[in-house]
Amino acid sequence: MEPVTCIIVDDEVEVLNRLESLLQKIEDIRLITKESKPENAIESIIRHKPDLVFTDVEMPRLTGFEIINKVHSNNFYPTFIFVTAYKQYAIKAIKQAAFDFLLKPVDIEELRETIERYRNSNRKKQNYLNTERKTVDVPRLSSREKEVLKLIIDGYTSKQIAEKLLISKSTVDTHRRNIQDKTGTKTPAELAAYAVTMGLL
Repeated sequence: MEPVTCIIVDDEVEVLNRLESLLQKIEDIRLITKESKPENAIESIIRHKPDLVFTDVEMPRLTGFEIINKVHSNNFYPTFIFVTAYKQYAIKAIKQAAFDFLLKPVDIEELRETIERYRNSNRKKQNYLNTERKTVDVPRLSSREKEVLKLIIDGYTSKQIAEKLLISKSTVDTHRRNIQDKTGTKTPAELAAYAVTMGLL
């Protein structure tokens, strides 16, 4: 089994060290680096291209949500897992295409379960690549649909997309429905995974 590579981002050194210690107890996990400065994390993530990024939400200068957006803007889509003390971020985390959400202090069994879910999800993607992709046509998206797709994956709402592209919200909603119909997806997280797997970005 190929080791799962990961990077940890948190402004609290104590949290970084604890999560590193927990990851060392899990087989086939390779920690590439720890970043206590979120502004340095973006370059590190893009350079090392880890499978997983464990990131805090509330940090000085950059939030975990902003890190996701900036990494995505560089056309790299690792799996993000939020690690935070605040439960209220859970719903937004899911909408931002985060794979999972762990509360501090992280429990090692919950961490194991999250990593195992990631591995199972990754195996399914690989099986899809090795089988169905050979027989399923890649959906054709218009240039506008591709623009909307990227913004959806980057966490923008329909209203924000409309403002950014200078079109109406109803037009954005129509593009959303068309993209979901063509890709057979329902959520931003599913859409992100499908887009990467099928090379739509």
